Amino acid sequence: MANCAWSEKILQLLRRMNNFYLPGSCRANCFRFEIDGAHVGWIPPRVASMLSRYPEVFGPAHGGAVSLCKSLDSYEKRSEAVDSVLQALRQDDSLTCLKGWRDEKYSVMPKFSDPPLMWMERAATSLFGVKRYGVHINGYTVSDTGEVSMWLARRSRTKQTYPGLLDNVAAGGLAAGVGIKHTLVKECQEEACIPAAIAEKAYPVATVSYTYEDEEGVFPESQFVFDLELPIEFKPQVGDGEVQDFYLLPLDKVKELLATEDFKPNSAMVVLDFLIRHSFIEPDTEPCYQEYVVGLHQRL
Repeated sequence: MANCAWSEKILQLLRRMNNFYLPGSCRANCFRFEIDGAHVGWIPPRVASMLSRYPEVFGPAHGGAVSLCKSLDSYEKRSEAVDSVLQALRQDDSLTCLKGWRDEKYSVMPKFSDPPLMWMERAATSLFGVKRYGVHINGYTVSDTGEVSMWLARRSRTKQTYPGLLDNVAAGGLAAGVGIKHTLVKECQEEACIPAAIAEKAYPVATVSYTYEDEEGVFPESQFVFDLELPIEFKPQVGDGEVQDFYLLPLDKVKELLATEDFKPNSAMVVLDFLIRHSFIEPDTEPCYQEYVVGLHQRL
């Protein structure tokens, strides 16, 4: 693929993953989701209309915001009240995201460092545009001659999201009350059979953040990115069935694949960040270098 064509494909990826910030998005019409005065998300108009049917949980839209009722004044009360509404909304066929109910609790808070104000079912987070966090691991090897190759996973064709696409060697969402490093080690073991003694050598290098919208809602997401140099003789193995295969590929091939429809979009962003940080993409030879860096690190 010619360099200019590759660059344009990458720009398209970044625009897609940050389309909430672009003209014509639903952002101007969304309501702020507020809890005790704190802004924690964005609620699309059609969702806000549905929530008005539950006045004991959600107050009426006011000043461009929808808030939880003040009587819900604790983590437990908020979580249980919202969950009861979501259980009822699961019967609405128009809310396709709830068809993928996972029984996974995600924390809701203004910033990652803030104490969580409640938990919410993972499948429902896009209805409220609340921030979601995850961990992604770049697994790579370095040969005796210094050649860097990367392990990529092929997602199972039965996965709820992005079935059959290429992915990082391991990745996973941050559940409520679970730490980043704990999640990293768990996902490495479950998805790729990487022993804890190896996984714990992964080191944090960046976050990749973006916000996109689609028919299921608003997705403000930030991924904690780790690099993990794997022993040259080590081969990841399929673990919990979320992955169907692993491939060790030279970085030139990995770079080529980023510009195809064969890659899970946010994982492609994580790999792009790796290529930039390790100087496999440089500002002297890549005219879109600055646009890439900005697109990978949007403020949520």
